Amino acid sequence: MREAARRQIGERHFDVQVIGAAALHRGWVAEMQTGEGKTLTATMPAFLNALTGRGVHVVTVNDYLAKRDAEWMGPIYRVLGLSVGCLVHGLNDEQRTAAYRADVTYGTNKEFAFDYLRDQLRLHAAKSKEVIGVFERWGRGSPLQREHNYAIVDEADSILVDEARVPLIISERESGESPYADAYRAARELALQLAEEQDFTVDTAARRLELTSFGLDRARGAIGVSPPPNRPFEHLVTQAMRAERLFQRDREYLVIDGKVAIVDEFTGRILPDRTWSIGLHQAIEAKEGVTITQENRTLASVTFQRYFRLYRKLAGMTGTAYEARREFRRIFGMRTVTIPTNRPLRRVHLPYRVFAGWDDKNEAIIKRINELRSLGRPVLAGTRSVHRSECLSTLLSERGIEHNVLNARNHSQEAAVIAEAGQPERVTISTNMAGRGVDIRLGNGIAQLGGLHVLGTELHEAGRIDRQLGGRTGRQGDPGTYEFFLCLEDEILFRWNRRLASRLLKRARRHDSKELGTFHLALFYIAQYWIERRCLRIRLDLVEYDKKLDEMKGNLGVPSWG
Repeated sequence: MREAARRQIGERHFDVQVIGAAALHRGWVAEMQTGEGKTLTATMPAFLNALTGRGVHVVTVNDYLAKRDAEWMGPIYRVLGLSVGCLVHGLNDEQRTAAYRADVTYGTNKEFAFDYLRDQLRLHAAKSKEVIGVFERWGRGSPLQREHNYAIVDEADSILVDEARVPLIISERESGESPYADAYRAARELALQLAEEQDFTVDTAARRLELTSFGLDRARGAIGVSPPPNRPFEHLVTQAMRAERLFQRDREYLVIDGKVAIVDEFTGRILPDRTWSIGLHQAIEAKEGVTITQENRTLASVTFQRYFRLYRKLAGMTGTAYEARREFRRIFGMRTVTIPTNRPLRRVHLPYRVFAGWDDKNEAIIKRINELRSLGRPVLAGTRSVHRSECLSTLLSERGIEHNVLNARNHSQEAAVIAEAGQPERVTISTNMAGRGVDIRLGNGIAQLGGLHVLGTELHEAGRIDRQLGGRTGRQGDPGTYEFFLCLEDEILFRWNRRLASRLLKRARRHDSKELGTFHLALFYIAQYWIERRCLRIRLDLVEYDKKLDEMKGNLGVPSWG
């Protein structure tokens, strides 16, 4: 494989990449620093295990990376006699079958898992004496996927850890407006009249909202409202309140062509054809004043934890595996090993800076960007949401600073924006789309100026995601710097302790404080740690739930796929 790579694409595996490949072949998680060439590393164990004829799946986090890696690495496999497939959104069954029949298949985690659920529905239909209702459209054909032989999961901590607490659900729904649209609108009207503490309580950290006894009485006292079957009106009111208080436009979702489109919180990309369940999607549609669609009927569901444990052998690679090493071992039985870098790491992490409010922070960000541009260095500014990326873009435009924006609204321009991001004086604003897996190549002379500077504008729920953003710079021994600008109005602080954050913000403004000290920075570390621990507890509970479900279904003789 090393020789084939040298001849076909002009890249030769470094010795440390061979070490990483050996770890992946053993079914371990290889922690390789960002920019160390995980894509090329994966070709060795993928080729070796594909020689068995059972197929290998190389799993990535988005369609862009799946296409890029399949096209980039394809010539190496083909010269050695292996076929390569690519599995992305929008393929028909014939194209998916061809992709799975290849020796090595590149694809996204969601496409592999959803195809598994579709196959289970087909098998259910094939075993039924009478194919009726929802199973009829899945047909009696053979499954798309072959056996689950060997999978290499790129960005393993994102797929197997961060996204593990969100189950994937296949569902169906009728087209057109919901016959209960008036009930959702009535629920929203009532929700807007409710008062916090008296009628409902909200826990922003846990993203949980509950009606009090007073709120329940008000919802149950509604007259002339006909809610959907098995959906009491108080449930609709609760979902309406959640839509109002916990879900924000241009953060959790976008409205495109009169439809609510979910934004993936981990990748910053739109999730096509996906909806929230149990009436939440309809509550958000009522909030935005668009057509209220009909609720989904759940057919099957699976978590990534459950799906990836189907593989006979599973391996992972990521630049931020160490913190999750115990979880990898406990849930998937995978050992974590740290691979040394090929060249000494020259990436410099500058101290975090904390400001009172968004206005103070934005002024400092713009000043910092101007300083770096005057030196000729490119800047990548990372944001958590579409809304924040567009707000920062507006401020830069007002100051006459040329820049590019990469978010879920203009994802079609991704390749062009990334190609320019390393050029002199180039300013790029991006959501998590420019995070994991994105390789920003430096323009001529940029390394001598100090390399790319990454400027984070908020902390994420997991510190690993922040380090992935910082990992866009200083790759393969190049110089680079990254830093984070924070403020007391940031979402992570309010999710952890809204009252404390509000009190500190008022005090800072009363004393006309703009930039704050280490005490306030410590609060961000505490908030991030607390949220990470809470997410871990959710994931472990989900594993225990899956085990109990398997035991129960086994006793009843029920298939355990969903």
